[in-house]
Amino acid sequence: MDYTAGLDKALQRLHDEGRYRTFIDIEREQGNFPHAIWRRPDGSTQPVTVWCGNDYLGMGQHPAVLEAMHEALEATGAGSGGTRNISGTTVYHKRLEAELADLHKKESALLFTSAYIANDATLSTLPKLFPGLIIYSDVLNHASMIEGIRRNGGQKRIFRHNDLEHLRELLEADDPAAPKLIAFESIYSMDGDFGPIEALCDLADEFGALTYIDEVHAVGMYGPRGAGVAERDGLMDRIDIINGTLAKAYGVMGGYIASSAKMCDAIRSYAPGFIFTTSLPPAVAAGAAASVRHLKTDQERRDEHQTQARILKMRLKGLGLPLIDHGSHIVPVIVGDPVHTKQLSDMLLEDFGIYVQPINFPTVPRGTERLRFTPSPVHGPGEIDALVRAMDQLWSHCALNRAELSA
Repeated sequence: MDYTAGLDKALQRLHDEGRYRTFIDIEREQGNFPHAIWRRPDGSTQPVTVWCGNDYLGMGQHPAVLEAMHEALEATGAGSGGTRNISGTTVYHKRLEAELADLHKKESALLFTSAYIANDATLSTLPKLFPGLIIYSDVLNHASMIEGIRRNGGQKRIFRHNDLEHLRELLEADDPAAPKLIAFESIYSMDGDFGPIEALCDLADEFGALTYIDEVHAVGMYGPRGAGVAERDGLMDRIDIINGTLAKAYGVMGGYIASSAKMCDAIRSYAPGFIFTTSLPPAVAAGAAASVRHLKTDQERRDEHQTQARILKMRLKGLGLPLIDHGSHIVPVIVGDPVHTKQLSDMLLEDFGIYVQPINFPTVPRGTERLRFTPSPVHGPGEIDALVRAMDQLWSHCALNRAELSA
């Protein structure tokens, strides 16, 4: 077996399809987000504006977060020193879990190193706790949810995206006595649409199912205290397990679930992804706790975020661009071809100092390749004007190239 040739073939296939991923080397500037420095491959530098970051609210630069992290770093050092079970649980981890339980009005919360791990570990563990469990999963659920469900050894049913009738058909076809769980998201990050949370909870009640929601793209940004769309809609008490992240709106790192004390205790006790993973550094936990605490009362920042998203969508629609708008903060512009998506991304970066990463298959279906913009409260009128002018100029160039290729 020529393993090197096998690797060459696999990588070349991505190049041929226009899906090879290029990592852009940027240096965030403290206090200057969304501006950063791009380090080119030749070693030269160029200032850029980041338009695809997940630090949705700019909390990664917030003084309260930085102060908390500095204090914890000085007090404890760099790392946690172990897994949560073996020397890796500190007062900072416990404080963060208490903040998260309070945020979601649940009895308990359980901290993971990422929301991906939280989804994977929890969903892959649940059939151990409920033998015969059937998980009903929205087809557009995040890869971490899909992976956890895929390898949990239990039964699964996939329902069409936000299709309540299809879900009902699947529920009706199964044994009424079997344990069940419905897994879905509050905001689907690629299109920015919302899950029908109340209707899903109604079906769960009717068929005796648990509910599992991924609020990763909503926590910090929706609801009167930033607990997510379920809080905004007054539905948190109807959700059994809430998954969230500390790496997007909260601007730090980590993931978690919030649930009943017994559910969190069972996942803590049975999930390998929790048991055998070194815990977050105390400084990270301290910064995340400070961010969660701050955003519980900073409605102004949430309002500014939504305002900037509405303005950007209105401006891009004014150019006639094929924009998806479901009313969330996600701003996807559909290009529909991986080569041209990458071309647009490259030209925005090199010619205009605007950094937005192309989104291609398998993250989105073929033919729906896109640029996904993520405005924040610190993307002001100047940054928006520069982006709109660049897109206006480059979109026509991209259209001409598409016409030439199809001729």
